[in-house]
Amino acid sequence: MAAATVKPTRVGYARCSTAQQELDSQLDALKTVGCEPIFAEKISTRIKVRPEFAKALEYARTIKQAVPHQRVIFTVHEMKRLGRGAAELLTIAEDLRHHDIELELLTGPLQGIYNPSGHGAALFAFFAGMAESEREYVREKSLEGQASARERGRHGGRPKVFDDDMVAYARSLRERGVAVPDIARKLVIPAGKNKGRHPSVASVYRVLADSNPAQHTD
Repeated sequence: MAAATVKPTRVGYARCSTAQQELDSQLDALKTVGCEPIFAEKISTRIKVRPEFAKALEYARTIKQAVPHQRVIFTVHEMKRLGRGAAELLTIAEDLRHHDIELELLTGPLQGIYNPSGHGAALFAFFAGMAESEREYVREKSLEGQASARERGRHGGRPKVFDDDMVAYARSLRERGVAVPDIARKLVIPAGKNKGRHPSVASVYRVLADSNPAQHTD
């Protein structure tokens, strides 16, 4: 039994919201820390049933049940890959704790292995709430921009190039120091006559600089 505990079993899970986003950076990070297997999917957290997420959880539970003394770690790149709201994040964390499965975050303010007791639980709850607030803020700003456009008589026009997920991804890449031309090559226009193409570098500059980037068109 001691041999089973020498190396922990890391079950990796990667997720992005749209087909235009890429999973490679998450997959690379999960592979680097030794995750095997890795479950991945392109699906919004708005979808209640995420098949690959369910498979990843079931795999981790099965390993722990079969070999109780084996250390099992459920690893994701960052907190928002787990769930949409604070309640869901806390429920998932509690479910893992109940099955004696550790939760590992590779980036973010809680980087490392989550401790479900004491200060660890309080910090996780705090940052889960912050993540939910950030999502709501982005959503509210987007709705405000749409209402403002309607008031100014802009009801139609060409489809927007950047949806909220693209904007968030562009910003995260920029914050990590990725050059704007490289960001443009990682993004794909989801709709309109330029569907499937990369946005122009100028459009990426505008969307990063503008306080309401979701309304830009290319």
